[in-house]
Order: sequence, then C-alpha cells, then structure tokens
Amino acid sequence: MIGDSTLLDISVFPQRPEADDWAFVFAGRNTLTSLRGQPGVPWRLEEADALWHLNKELAVPIGYWEGKATWAFSIPEDSHTGVEALSGNLYSLLGRVDDALFHAHGRAYQLLHWRDTHQYCGRCGSPTSIIEHGRAVACGDCSTRVYPRISPCVIVLVSKGDKLLLAAAAGYQKRFYSTLAGFMEPGETCEQTVIREVREEVGIEVGNIRYFTSQPWPFPSQVMLGFFAEWQSGDIVPNPDEIEEAEWFDRSSLPPTPPNASISGQLIAHFLQAR
Repeated sequence: MIGDSTLLDISVFPQRPEADDWAFVFAGRNTLTSLRGQPGVPWRLEEADALWHLNKELAVPIGYWEGKATWAFSIPEDSHTGVEALSGNLYSLLGRVDDALFHAHGRAYQLLHWRDTHQYCGRCGSPTSIIEHGRAVACGDCSTRVYPRISPCVIVLVSKGDKLLLAAAAGYQKRFYSTLAGFMEPGETCEQTVIREVREEVGIEVGNIRYFTSQPWPFPSQVMLGFFAEWQSGDIVPNPDEIEEAEWFDRSSLPPTPPNASISGQLIAHFLQAR
C-alpha cells in the first residue's frame, strides 16, 4: 500500500518567506533539485535565491515540511541551472524518492499550475487576487472565489480468473501496459465510472467492484481512486482513440508494467500476491 504522507503539514500556511525556509523550484513542468543533496529534497530558500534571484512576492505557500515553512517558486523555463541543479519532470521522481516527498513535489507543482491558470476570473475576466493566506483566489469585480481544483479519476484492475487485463495506451512512445483509467463525469458514482470506462475503452462488462486505495497524481491535478473489478461478459475490443492494444495476461506472461510506486503498479502487485 502507498505510505502515508505525514511529513508535509498543510493545516497551516506560512505567511512570509524567510531565508531558512524550504523551497520547491520549478521551471515549467520540470522540478529543479540540488545535485549536492539527496534526490528530490527541497532547497533552502536562501540557496535557491542565490541561484535564481527568486521573486518572493510570487512565492506560493505549500505548508510546513519537517517543521519549516515551505514555498513553491516558478522560474523561466530557459533558466540556466549550471552544475548546481538537476532538472526533470515529476514522473522521474516517482519510485526514486519517498512517497511523502513525491507528494510534496506534486502539491507544489499543482498549486503553481493553479495560480498560473487562475490569474483572471473565469466568470468576468477581471484580474484575481490571492486571499485566505494563499488558499484561494478571488475576483474584485464579481466576487467569484476559486479554490484549487482536483479532478477525480478511477483506475481499475480487471480480472478474469487468474488473468488480469492490461492495456497499452494509444499515442505513447515509451510503451508499457497498465490498468485502465478514466475521469469521473458529473453525476456518476465511482462504481458507475468504472463500468463506463471499461466498456468505453475495451468493450467488456464488469462487476464485483471493490475499492483498493487512492493516490494524489499531479499530472497536473488529479486524485486516482483504485479499484478491482471482475469480468462478466464480452470480448476485448480496444477503442483505437485511447487503447493501442489490450490483452489478458497471467503471471508467466506479464509485459512491461508501471513501477510499484504508482497505484497501477500496486494494483498489479496486490493481485499477483493474492494468487
């Protein structure tokens, strides 16, 4: 099971950046981490400021990491990192760092993305301002208030006896086989989403749906709700717009699959361990 992310306290937001605070730094979609420390560990704010001259007025409060105030900063994508920093996307940290640290990076990125995409009111187009110590943005003209949005998704391992259904997504160059997943629609329960997504992606019907666990997924702002389900009827017919190939596999014939740090990898591992 995925570990509990206890090191980042989000019950209180810091008020003002200080030199000894922690800083998560991003250049576009890539996180920048120091080559001198452990992989993925955030910067001391004064160290990051010396490298990139951070605009502290645009600091995004994240919470408290190991008891210290923590902030997220965005710098230009073409900023030179030299020999001090390693640049990589969030997925490159998955499985390489502790779950709590990965989720802290994910929270930092999600809040930066939210701020960047909510500079103007979606209702009237006026500029927004930060309120509630960074927890929300508000429009001064029409009073619309917006909090960070999370998109719920289901991800499901479908089984047929001792076999599991795995699929290769259409359009991905680095090919591996994963469990099926999709976004929830307004008015759906999680179970209804599982049934619809499986039917839409591979054309089969499923039942006996059981909840497994959940995982924050910062690509860019989702929460994955993991389920098991059992085949009931139908033959696999992949939807070519979403699925390149889908097959039933057993333990002896598994294709390349996602890492166990992902909820898909854990669904697969849990299924195999139970057999």
